[in-house]
Amino acid sequence: MLPIVEGMITALFFAAATLSSARASRLAGAASAAGGVLIFEALIVAPIAVIGSPLPAGPALPVEAFAFASIGGVANVVGLLLIYAAFRIGAVGIISTVASTEGAIAAAISVLAGQTLVPGSGPALAVVAIGVVLAAMSGGQEIEEGVAISRGQSLRAAGLAALAAFMFGLTFFTTGHASAILPPAWTLLPGRLFGVVAVGLPLLVTGRLHIPRTALPFVVLTGFGEIAGYSAFSIGAREDIAPTAVLGSMFAPIAAIAAFVLFRERLAPRQIVGIALVVAGIAILGAITA
Repeated sequence: MLPIVEGMITALFFAAATLSSARASRLAGAASAAGGVLIFEALIVAPIAVIGSPLPAGPALPVEAFAFASIGGVANVVGLLLIYAAFRIGAVGIISTVASTEGAIAAAISVLAGQTLVPGSGPALAVVAIGVVLAAMSGGQEIEEGVAISRGQSLRAAGLAALAAFMFGLTFFTTGHASAILPPAWTLLPGRLFGVVAVGLPLLVTGRLHIPRTALPFVVLTGFGEIAGYSAFSIGAREDIAPTAVLGSMFAPIAAIAAFVLFRERLAPRQIVGIALVVAGIAILGAITA
């Protein structure tokens, strides 16, 4: 039951972070939005990790767990840069749908790492794949806030989202393994520190970190959403990675519906069918892995 509950909580927080990051990236630019979010997250996570979440007692530090957390952190930062770049040119509903395959990717990586594929997972993954292709390849008819999105922009955004999904899937997999030993804050800290050093500080030092006042609330909301989402995922993944990751990926339909209401986003009929197939596939995966 815990993986199911935490997976659903993960989805809600990730949906909020998706919507706010889409707005932040368009107001501040992909790099500045990512840098601002990573700096903010590091300022929140570091004190919690150092002061409020002491490491497990033992003769040596859990090096393997830190290695998993670090790999996941680097993948997460790369994924953020990719997804923020996608949000600048594409529709939230399509980008979030493509990115939502992160849970399925995490499950596939788990299989490659030696875990047994749950019976029925193959057909469900095939449904997800078909849905993603329909959603991503039917672009050119999207409208957001009254502005049409060209087919070229849509395809580029979908490609960036697909690369981000792989990175986020790797993050899910490695974070799930690290969370078996490390407290949630310590699974997040390595990636946030890497993000500050590799993205935030260079932008700050060179004067290229530009976050307009109108974008600041969205940067803060994105940071809170991502921290809360990954914390919930870490808790659920301690018991079982697969259902937590799969249910966490349900943030896509939530974000797509919210974008329809908040951003007046309109998609092509085939894209809506694609999103429905992805949701169905993810729901099936969640049911059979629960």
